[in-house]
Amino acid sequence: MSANTSEYDGSRLRSLKIGLIDFIAGSLGGIALVYVGQPLDTIKVKMQTFPQLYKGMTDCFMKTLKSDGIARGLYAGTLPAVVANVAENSVLFAAYGGCQKVIATATGVERVEEMNSLGNACAGFFAAFFSSLTLCPTELIKCRLQAMREVEVQRAAPGSTINMVGPWELTRQILREGGATGLFRGLTSTIAREMPGYFFFFGGYEATRELLAKPGQSRDEIGWQKTMVAGAVGGTILWLVIFPADVVKSRIQVQNLKTPALVITKDIIKNEGVSALYNGLKPTLIRTVPATATLFVTYEYSKKMMQNLLDV
Repeated sequence: MSANTSEYDGSRLRSLKIGLIDFIAGSLGGIALVYVGQPLDTIKVKMQTFPQLYKGMTDCFMKTLKSDGIARGLYAGTLPAVVANVAENSVLFAAYGGCQKVIATATGVERVEEMNSLGNACAGFFAAFFSSLTLCPTELIKCRLQAMREVEVQRAAPGSTINMVGPWELTRQILREGGATGLFRGLTSTIAREMPGYFFFFGGYEATRELLAKPGQSRDEIGWQKTMVAGAVGGTILWLVIFPADVVKSRIQVQNLKTPALVITKDIIKNEGVSALYNGLKPTLIRTVPATATLFVTYEYSKKMMQNLLDV
């Protein structure tokens, strides 16, 4: 075996290891994010899809807690949320690592670690396309479970029993009614939300890490506290940018709408005002700070641990 062949095989093995590490670290980060932020995510979805039923975040929180409790109310949709976030973040971070390499090569940067914030933002933009394909079906189930009581109350006759189903039965219902394509209701609005959102998410995260690094210190050496701050900044910028698209996506998925996203956006503005596109923003931002901080700390430090373990 020639030296060139041996070097090529070694490079391929290293790339496979790096991809696997990004995938696993992203999965662990997604799980951590769900358990930290799920209650406020439930409040967000309810306020986005049925704003007329609640006076505000506290009212929605208390009514949900009173009617359905913690497990079936505030943590409704946790299982599909875990699946959604594991699917999204594992693919997102694996694709992000791959896109970083492509952009580094295209821009003449020798090492991914030397890429600037704009390059990382572009990598996040393209990576989000792939994660959207895995996210859409699982987030559809999550959103419908979170707003199920409100949907059933509107459908049911006065005084009749509300029929609440679990994730598996709901999935079967969607497949019966719309086939496999029914699970991808809201895909266009998901992609429209994710790609620009993750441009700012990763761009904001990496730029903040650069700002927090001391002279002569790399972004990877800033410590877990500053990593959490950078994650919180990235998450906050993400939601401020994408929130109107997220409101539209939630309505399409929860109310099973077939109207194009742009038409729904115009209807919301016409009938409810521009402010309706920001219903649920407050609980989202409150949730985002600890949730995305936890996501990035889990991702970065589990990644470092696996890199040391596998000698990458």
